[in-house]
Amino acid sequence: MSALLASDADRDRIAERLRAAAAEGRLTSDELEERLETALSARTEAELEPLVADLPAAGLATPPAARSERRRWDRDHVRAYVGVSLMLVAIWALTGAGYFWPIWPMLGWGIGVFADTGGRLGRPCRRRSSNPGFSTGRWPSSRAAAPGSGEPPL
Repeated sequence: MSALLASDADRDRIAERLRAAAAEGRLTSDELEERLETALSARTEAELEPLVADLPAAGLATPPAARSERRRWDRDHVRAYVGVSLMLVAIWALTGAGYFWPIWPMLGWGIGVFADTGGRLGRPCRRRSSNPGFSTGRWPSSRAAAPGSGEPPL
């Protein structure tokens, strides 16, 4: 337990965790109201810690079961899209192969499938580092000084 004074940011962080827990159904509205009142009036970090001690840690990833369910949903969407697209191309080919009209439903539905799968089709995307000093070397660092900020450029 820490006897350090709690900052407004600490109180806000705890309040946000409490609201998220209530949204997940972990707290009743009465518990939420009571804990928020205590959190917003807390003077030290030691007073804040017990408020979230019985809640799961913040920022946990979705449970593996939910992730696998989401992947299965994505796979099913992609399979349906590919199957219907092949069927449209087959109909186009069997009816004379003139103007390639299947491109329009394929593009419309394809944009939706791509967006629904999070912009990735099968593999997870690489996330940007939260470390402001980290740079891949490909692009200038995001820490580069803005004009007029008084900081020297990197």
